[in-house]
Amino acid sequence: MVSNFLFTYQGNILEVDQHVDEEIGMFFMRVSWDLDSFGLEKDLIAAAFQKEVADSLEMKFELHFNTQKPRMALFVSKLSHCLFDILSRYYSGQFDVEIPLVISNHLDLKKVVTAFRIPFYHLPIDKTNKAEVEKQQLELLQKHKVDFLVLARYMQILSGDFIKEYPNKIINIHHSFLPAFVGAKPYHAAYERGVKIIGATAHYVTEELDAGPIIEQEVARVRHHNSPSDLVQIGQDVEKVVLSKAIKYHLERKVLAYRNKTVIFY
Repeated sequence: MVSNFLFTYQGNILEVDQHVDEEIGMFFMRVSWDLDSFGLEKDLIAAAFQKEVADSLEMKFELHFNTQKPRMALFVSKLSHCLFDILSRYYSGQFDVEIPLVISNHLDLKKVVTAFRIPFYHLPIDKTNKAEVEKQQLELLQKHKVDFLVLARYMQILSGDFIKEYPNKIINIHHSFLPAFVGAKPYHAAYERGVKIIGATAHYVTEELDAGPIIEQEVARVRHHNSPSDLVQIGQDVEKVVLSKAIKYHLERKVLAYRNKTVIFY
């Protein structure tokens, strides 16, 4: 029915992907088409599709136009590797996105951000002012009409109330070890244990820490002669690549999140 709808209005289909989750009986589809000869004005497409297709199939859908650049906010703390990678891809045109602001609880990365002529907001946060600072953060995001945000090694846990304002629109990155190591120096702990694989996971943020729908993962081998500083470097290299891939998939509307998992149409 989707293809027939597009055919009816002279839509030239450019790309189609679909998947069926047989365990829960759910169908997923992503389709892109050319609007040049389409028989409906942009502001009429959603209503027509709802009436002619979605209602009869009890379908949930989202409609996006690639002429509208998404607006992405970055949250950072002190670590710079993910921020540098994102800003370099943004500056080189790899990310078709606008970055209206960067928010940080520290001043360490202010010079980096302002060098790219992006507004930088310093909002220190601790247990005593967390609610007030998150309110200020949300006000800034709304003021700058932010569509989604990326925690580029932002070392603070967001509250449930904050997360609810951006469901499946907050992307985070964290290291992944086999076995897992927590604490202030996970790479040193991993070195002491002699791990052979380290990696990173990019995911949407939920109230359960580091347990949201996974968007991208990658691993790297570790050898016996690697020092703790080597492990840190390897881990950071994996982190920035995985996070940037997750951002790219999100920007291209290739991620469908459901039941705490995702379908990624690569």
